[in-house]
Amino acid sequence: MLGAAQGIGKALGLALAQAGVRVILTCYDWPEATKAMREEFSSAGYEHLVVKVDLRQPAEVEMLFQRIKERFGGLDIFLNNIERGGMPVVHGPYTSEQWDLEMATTLKAKWFACDQAMPLLKQSGDGVVITLSSIAGIVGRSGPAGLIFNDGYAAANRAISSFTETWARQGAPEVRVNELMLGFFETRHAAKTRGWPLLTPEQQQAIIEHTLLKRTGRIDDIIKAVFFLLKDAPFMTGSTIRLDGGYPLGHSDIPAMPGGLADVRHQPAGEE
Repeated sequence: MLGAAQGIGKALGLALAQAGVRVILTCYDWPEATKAMREEFSSAGYEHLVVKVDLRQPAEVEMLFQRIKERFGGLDIFLNNIERGGMPVVHGPYTSEQWDLEMATTLKAKWFACDQAMPLLKQSGDGVVITLSSIAGIVGRSGPAGLIFNDGYAAANRAISSFTETWARQGAPEVRVNELMLGFFETRHAAKTRGWPLLTPEQQQAIIEHTLLKRTGRIDDIIKAVFFLLKDAPFMTGSTIRLDGGYPLGHSDIPAMPGGLADVRHQPAGEE
């Protein structure tokens, strides 16, 4: 479980551990959150391994999977949950350093990690990869999302969908690879993030109004989707599932079907 110190990564790690899965949890920054995560898993008695690793560094990623092989002998599930969501409302205009950090974290780190995980997953004979991505790859820096998704983050997430298809080909038939493309969720782009309180109430409401289900997502929504992909989708691979409440479809109303012209409706086909 990559990016497990807090938020969605931690919640998914706990859900899997509660289901009896031995979990490997990575962390890098957020020391206070990491300490709390370690204490929570230990006090619950879950079998787990916490590894501090900079996933942007190929040598450290290789070391991570070597430790997994030595400790557990193999790998059955890989949740590829590592990113840096560059919020314009937080980070402002791009700098070269910011651009490089987003590409290294959101895009390259995902590739390095899956590349190292794949041999272990193939050995299991029934491996599963789930990559978490963002609808930024679809909507980009447009509409109400434009204050939350910047250009580099959007481009990286569009590229991830290409990776999903490539990894599905590489993993088949022993490994299923699917992508869970997230919209606005608590701890990820919505409430409990640095950027959400920086939006005005009107800007927050605009995002909600643009979402067909008129709310932002909850972590439990993600847990249910992940367990569906793990347990109930044995014939699905290379697919991208959007979990976004319908945000990309927008809030435009569908007009009633017009009556049309009576004389046209009664003409034989092909005579309009």
